[in-house]
Amino acid sequence: MHCPFCRHTDSRVVDSRASEDGTSIRRRRQCPECGRRFTTIETTSLSVTKRSGASEPFSRDKVLAGARKACQGRPVSEGELALLAQSVEDTVRASGVAEIEAHEVGMAVLEPLRRLDEVAYLRFASVYRAFESLTDFEAEISLLRAEHQLSDGPPGGAADRDGGEGPDVAATPYETP
Repeated sequence: MHCPFCRHTDSRVVDSRASEDGTSIRRRRQCPECGRRFTTIETTSLSVTKRSGASEPFSRDKVLAGARKACQGRPVSEGELALLAQSVEDTVRASGVAEIEAHEVGMAVLEPLRRLDEVAYLRFASVYRAFESLTDFEAEISLLRAEHQLSDGPPGGAADRDGGEGPDVAATPYETP
């Protein structure tokens, strides 16, 4: 690590602490040449490989933009979308790989989005799973209906937020399995 003051090529770590969320490490360093101290923050890098083969850093903002587009016109708040994006990032980072395919990121969005709003989920799934016909939509809707019948109602979806029929579920839709 170069000293930001004198550009000396070495430094000594004086103190290390993990961040509150555990995603980074804060290090206090001291330059042996000029004696000045400085702080560095280390985080792990996560790259996303696109279909074209290009690689770019993971962006929570891109996840948020995709989810926002799927939720357009739906009763979903920005706070809920931010929690969804955080949940997706946590899931992707928990996979333990440094490079992940863009398709896998999209698949990681599906489950939290389904719990948040089923209409938005269907919109997103139709693109990500490449629905080609009405039959694909019908099959996905049948799966959702079967889940509802097993649980006697929607699992914390938009109907509960709007006061519709169904059980009063107090579950957080962002828990990582």
